[in-house]
Amino acid sequence: MDNASFAFTLVFCALLVLGLVVRTVLTSRQIRHVARHREKVPPAFSDTITLAAHQKAADYTIAKSRLGLLEMAVEAAVLLGWTLLGGLDWLNRTLLEALGPGMVQQLALLAAFALLGSLISLPLGWYATFRLEERFGFNKMTLSLWLSDLLKGALVGAVIGLPIAALVLWLMGTAGPAWWLWAWGAWMMFNLLALVLYPTVIAPLFNKFEPLADETVRARVNALMQRCGFSAKGLFVMDGSRRSAHANAYFTGFGAAKRVVFFDTLLQQLNPGEIDAVLAHELGHYKRRHILQRIVLLFALSLGGFALLGWVSSQAWFFSGLGVTPSMDTPNDALALLLFLMVVPLFTYFLSPLMAQLSRRHEFEADAFAVAQTSGDDLASALLKLYKDNASTLTPDPVYARFYYSHPPASERLSRLRTS
Repeated sequence: MDNASFAFTLVFCALLVLGLVVRTVLTSRQIRHVARHREKVPPAFSDTITLAAHQKAADYTIAKSRLGLLEMAVEAAVLLGWTLLGGLDWLNRTLLEALGPGMVQQLALLAAFALLGSLISLPLGWYATFRLEERFGFNKMTLSLWLSDLLKGALVGAVIGLPIAALVLWLMGTAGPAWWLWAWGAWMMFNLLALVLYPTVIAPLFNKFEPLADETVRARVNALMQRCGFSAKGLFVMDGSRRSAHANAYFTGFGAAKRVVFFDTLLQQLNPGEIDAVLAHELGHYKRRHILQRIVLLFALSLGGFALLGWVSSQAWFFSGLGVTPSMDTPNDALALLLFLMVVPLFTYFLSPLMAQLSRRHEFEADAFAVAQTSGDDLASALLKLYKDNASTLTPDPVYARFYYSHPPASERLSRLRTS
């Protein structure tokens, strides 16, 4: 191993260890803080949240956090197994011997990596659904439905992922030094196309979407959207209760293909005024151009990512520093893609607080829009119901929340609503 490879190995190991330490410290803080405040409902919520509901939320948060610690350890071990312990190098050489060099072997490497990764994650995924979620009354899935979702997800991933992967690999091999720019353009076109196709082609493979039948809610929603100057292709109810007791509402699609989707559980839990307020919040994201901002940010970050991939994919130290011996006479493009996708999260993890802060600011802005269009009391009431029904803790650790939370903690969010 040359000096550059050794130095990169040290950087990789240092980031892996540092990330694990930071995650463990933050998660441990969250567990201790939530447990310390378990026995008493915060004064601001004492009139609306029972002690039993508060304790359920605390126990659920602690259980998920402990499972998260285990997932972190497994992910780190798997990452080391793929890289420095030689797993990816072995898989690549095995497929080269079986298939020979070329596009088929490279696509097989990507597919085999994805399949093995999914199999490794299955036990913890099963436990999260059929033990943790089940224990707190949220899981509504049967084992057959869970397996069906996994199979459908794998098939959709193969049908969509393999062609775009083949295009990127082809560009890497034929488009010259600026291949990454062409690949970035193709990737962005694919993402925009996915925004259009997801509501009508992909999502119905997993859930049933029926037109909103409640005429009272439909009339109120249409009136709200008209006031806000927003149009959608339809109002739909999704059978979320088939899989989970958690509730939500969202917009999906892009341009003229936008749809408003309500979980059936949400319609069961909220009254018409509260539904208006939740929808107005989602409208606020569109009216304040948060969706456009996030798309532009995605474009910019992915451009930087492809440019970086274009550089490191031609550097021998990038491969050898991660435990892979690049071939001297066959393409290493699939190897470069996989190694890059594995390593980049170690670097971007430390940007999490910045992204979370931006997201929280957007949430406050969307709340302000909702208050201007509907009732702040209805939004506060709806949020309280959702916090309770989703068992979201009211007492997160402040440092953990600043680092990870994409939505403001309940106390901050409701306090701002009450003073607006």
